[in-house]
Amino acid sequence: MAGHEFYDPADRKRPVADPTAADALAAEESRPSCDPAFKHGVVVGFDGSTSSERALAYAIGMAHRSRAGLIIVHVANRLPTTVWAGCEPPVFVDVPDHRTEVLGLELACADYLAEVPWILVERGGDICHELEEVGREYEADAIVVGSTHGLVGRIFGSVAGRLAKRAKRPVVVIP
Repeated sequence: MAGHEFYDPADRKRPVADPTAADALAAEESRPSCDPAFKHGVVVGFDGSTSSERALAYAIGMAHRSRAGLIIVHVANRLPTTVWAGCEPPVFVDVPDHRTEVLGLELACADYLAEVPWILVERGGDICHELEEVGREYEADAIVVGSTHGLVGRIFGSVAGRLAKRAKRPVVVIP
């Protein structure tokens, strides 16, 4: 088993690039560099749900067959303060999410992850954006996600559907 990593909440905050700045990539320089052992790996979105467990199982097999690392991504909750305050513009606050630590411990004890090197990355924000961002940082060969079958997915659009439309790399949706 390779292990996992947790970013401190301060590391999850992404600086917003100033659109008037000459170097738009300067904001990205503060992001810690990814482990080169996981370059061209397989990114999988995981939240502990049944569909994400199926996606994880598929991603493990995919990473094992391609002899690549597995980047497991858990996106923590972020809620706009406008929900409570009714003010503009929206400001996002991090909601404490200890689920990542619990998921990390469960994954660390899982025998099925012994086949591939893996890391657990926690992010905060929009799930689609964060999965694509992690995929970009690690130059991932694919992003694997589970499908949603709930009412929220029908109303707001599923993560898988939105990700498939905007991703710059292959997206595998597991039913």
